[in-house]
This record gives sequence, C-alpha cells and structure tokens, in this order.
Amino acid sequence: MRLYSHLPSLDLHGMDQKYAEIMILEFISDQKKMKNKEFILIHGIGSGILRRKTQEVLVHHREVENFKIDNFNPGCTIVKLK
Repeated sequence: MRLYSHLPSLDLHGMDQKYAEIMILEFISDQKKMKNKEFILIHGIGSGILRRKTQEVLVHHREVENFKIDNFNPGCTIVKLK
C-alpha cells in the first residue's frame, strides 16, 4: 500500500514536456477548485526530463506552497498548495 494513496494524482508518463506542463497547470487549477491542499504528480524516474519540467512549473506557480520528491518513490513529487 502506498503511503500517499489517499491523495489525488496525475500520471505524466508518456507526455512530452509541453503537454506535461499544460496538464500540471490544469491539475493544479482543478485541485484548487476542489479544495485539495495536497496531491501527487507521477513523473517517473527515467532520464529526469519530466521531473525537471515538473519542478520548473511548480517553483514558478503562485499557488504552490511547497513540493518534495517522495522519499519512498523518487518517481513522484508530492505537492502542497497554499
């Protein structure tokens, strides 16, 4: 059982950077509307391209309070909204 299995999540596997950025922004907007303060972005490990893009989007988003790589699964980022 995943430690954060109760949180909403978005799987970015197979997306290119631009599409992933659009999906992340829409997902943040949806989570804000649903009053969810935390969620998971699943970017995978691979070469790190999607992880870097995910972090780039999150660091510049005004609604994001903080984020961190999941200690138990480095292919996921846990996001907390303001």
